[in-house]
Amino acid sequence: MTGPDSVRLPDSARAPAGAVADALTEVARLGGFFVLRVGGPGRGWQPLDRSCAAGFTDLAEAVARRHRTDEPRVGVSIAQLGHAARLWSPALATLVRHGIVLDLAGLQRADDGPALRLQRAAGWYADALDDLAVPVLYAQVTRHLRALADGLRVKVAPRLLDGNSASALVEAARALSAADPAAREALTGLTTRLLDTGHLRGTGATTGPGLGFRRRSCCLYYRAPNGTKCGDCGLAGTGPR
Repeated sequence: MTGPDSVRLPDSARAPAGAVADALTEVARLGGFFVLRVGGPGRGWQPLDRSCAAGFTDLAEAVARRHRTDEPRVGVSIAQLGHAARLWSPALATLVRHGIVLDLAGLQRADDGPALRLQRAAGWYADALDDLAVPVLYAQVTRHLRALADGLRVKVAPRLLDGNSASALVEAARALSAADPAAREALTGLTTRLLDTGHLRGTGATTGPGLGFRRRSCCLYYRAPNGTKCGDCGLAGTGPR
């Protein structure tokens, strides 16, 4: 199995499927965005790659209807932000709480919503990956976000999408820190490293302890009829929330 930039990952680093499945079961208790299902009947699921190639059109349109906006890019941005949260949350929690970097190959998406699942649980022990653990985690999550960006039918600024990914990462870290205060220091270090990796670099800045963050872009939620500027919005302080 290869990792970032085709670096070969040792087979000895592989975690047993049962250990990965148990880890995912445990972190799912943290809340909806942390749920990544494993196995089960195939009916009602589609390859995530197919959904990304279609630009998540169904989800984006559903979001636009729910928020009563006629701006397609608002629906696209909010749908992509939610997808980023569903990728980062279980990936971050499984690493921090169980020392496992998830293998997110072959992800599937529910036909009727944004839920995700793996046909088979797989991953690597972070300790066995040494310095590759963070790059592998980054690559496993962001390849799916890149695939979605490539498939979008609506033009959205690439750095807005990168900002959404960064925002979702930080929010996942905050939720995990609240649930497990003892992990706060490790989470802060890991999140800071990820924010300085690849397309996340330059998306925002930390604003102090407690995983404070201010992004340099905006998810556009404030443009929906009842929307507001989010707490980490790059436009905060420039007008009504």
